[in-house]
Amino acid sequence: MKLVLNLLAISAFLIGTAGVGLADCGVCGKGDGDILSTLHDMDGFETLHKALHEADLIETLQGDGPFTVFAPTDSAFENLPPGALKELLANKALLKRVLLFHVLSKKLDSDQVAKLHDAMTAGGRKLVIKKDGDALMIGDAKITKTDIQCKNGVIHVIDAVLLSE
Repeated sequence: MKLVLNLLAISAFLIGTAGVGLADCGVCGKGDGDILSTLHDMDGFETLHKALHEADLIETLQGDGPFTVFAPTDSAFENLPPGALKELLANKALLKRVLLFHVLSKKLDSDQVAKLHDAMTAGGRKLVIKKDGDALMIGDAKITKTDIQCKNGVIHVIDAVLLSE
């Protein structure tokens, strides 16, 4: 029963996020070409967009950068353990810490990332980077799309939310 309630809570959040809609955002500078507006314009990042708003990281990702963002998709958020998303959204400090674990304070294309074993995140935590066959892994997340260029950095899409070192 608890699992069903947690799944319903996650579903309600996702539906609520869709109801607010990225088109209604008003602060993302659609078409500006920064990381935030690029994520705003891409399909499949509504949950990340909502979480960035909740964590007050909008101005940060609209800043000069440079940044590298490992962006989890909506399905990555859906695959979190039951209740995890609800817990994150209820705790702004924890949400901000988790989101900053996805951001580097420098611009690294996929070739540069592939040469690293780790990197220090904008939140001051070490992110482990490794190759698994042909896949490039950031922690336990696989990079599924690389080198989305933005005026203040680069986005690499990942298939999981990074929760710990």
